[in-house]
Amino acid sequence: MDNRILDPILLNALNEDIGSGDITTDSCVPEATTVFGRFIAKQSGIICGLSVAARVFTILDQNIILTFHKQDGDPCVIGDLIAEINGNACAILKGERTALNFLQHLSGIATMTQKFVAQVPETCKIVDTRKTTPGLRILEKYAVRMGSGHNHRFNLADGVLIKDNHIVAAGGIERAVCAARAQIPHTVKIEVETTNIYEVQQALDAQADIIMLDNMTTDEMRQAVKRINGRALTEASGNMDTKNLTEIAETGVDRISIGALTHSPPALDISLKLDINTCTAVI
Repeated sequence: MDNRILDPILLNALNEDIGSGDITTDSCVPEATTVFGRFIAKQSGIICGLSVAARVFTILDQNIILTFHKQDGDPCVIGDLIAEINGNACAILKGERTALNFLQHLSGIATMTQKFVAQVPETCKIVDTRKTTPGLRILEKYAVRMGSGHNHRFNLADGVLIKDNHIVAAGGIERAVCAARAQIPHTVKIEVETTNIYEVQQALDAQADIIMLDNMTTDEMRQAVKRINGRALTEASGNMDTKNLTEIAETGVDRISIGALTHSPPALDISLKLDINTCTAVI
């Protein structure tokens, strides 16, 4: 990832954590001390965010050396060696929590995504949403891809998604679609959120490119897919993380969008352990 994009995110995180100074490290660790440490997996999952974690440390000290034993997207099991770090102890201690926060969070997203992907056939894509941590969307959507998922819109400029409130404000599905189509380039797709077969038919009549089946039962989804009959892509949505994704995929939908991939994944437990035998202190 381009450091011009990444660095402002990481600098904000470091400033938040370090504040005016790390009084613990500054008061008890000699400045010239060097250490060696290992990042160890304490849970099984999918690793993501190694380059992000590495950049945290090199922002603090460009001489810190990281050696990766895993790559983003790789699986890990409990006890696996993920990476090794060698360099100035003060810089490593000051960056430890920020680096681990990113590494654990992004690995958690990748792990959850992979679990959902494994439940559906390749013909059905698991996609994310815009329900992301403010300021971290580019990282979180990257983590979804590392978990073999797919990205929905990155932001509001990426495509037309006419949801329930747009339909109300525009005066109905047909009006909303017609108004959007008159304004956007022909290359931009239009997606419409529907909640029942009647709305699905309205979206079809308006020639929507993608029809979202929101909070429908599997029977309703099956009827909707049959009604659409390939005339538009179909996307199942609505608390999908709590439902049987295999059963939903069997209705024939093309995509399943899951907000939980980014808004509530459990962090993957990863620790950084420094080796006392390699500590070189200059007092």
